Amino acid sequence: MEDNETVNDELKTDSSRRCILTGGKDSRDYLIRLALAPDGSVHPDVRARAPGRGAWISVDHTALSRAITKGKLKAVLQRAFKTSDITISSDLPVRIENALQQQLLNQLGIEARSGRLLTGFERIIDSCRNGQAALLLHASDAASDGCKKLDHAFQSGKNRNAERQDFQSVKGWVLPVDRMILSLAVGRGNVVHIALTAPTTADRIKKSLMRWCRFIGWNWDTDICIDENADTMAIAGNNVKGSD
Repeated sequence: MEDNETVNDELKTDSSRRCILTGGKDSRDYLIRLALAPDGSVHPDVRARAPGRGAWISVDHTALSRAITKGKLKAVLQRAFKTSDITISSDLPVRIENALQQQLLNQLGIEARSGRLLTGFERIIDSCRNGQAALLLHASDAASDGCKKLDHAFQSGKNRNAERQDFQSVKGWVLPVDRMILSLAVGRGNVVHIALTAPTTADRIKKSLMRWCRFIGWNWDTDICIDENADTMAIAGNNVKGSD
């Protein structure tokens, strides 16, 4: 795919995209589209639905900030779009990060309203044990004891439903947001853990989560839940009080 194809052009091609900064190719599910407005300004288009020309990036927040500061992003966009009329705001990485977070939270809210999202420790652990959970998520401030119990149940039940194995992780994923943000997103109180029961939905949300985590540098596997025996624990470079 050429970097300055329009949305309509992109829909006619395969799902792979080339990063305009690195030259590497990956699925569009894991890349981020930048849209060029008529006035030459560049905006995040995380849903890849904005009309007109656009380019794709695979780099994280830090690398993108560096490319903007050094003028590399502007230079490659000028070459791709064959115009010098390009304006890139210094807060573009922050806007992308916020958009990726909001997309994932909006998806969880939709699933909560549809009834395909479970909250509450007992409901989730039963779903995990029965092999009905397709994806397990933990808030960043969830206690490690609760995470471990649910992860164990999730692993124990994953082989009960062979159709869901392609959509399941080995254990639950730790989100880069705490229980307060999750609770607001799904419209329920004290949401510490989430289980998704529809495999296709779980796969879609997993892709959104991976893209978001890759961009902000969050490791959903090793940035583990908080140990309630510790006073504090550094999570993704931030100190978060350890309680559940």
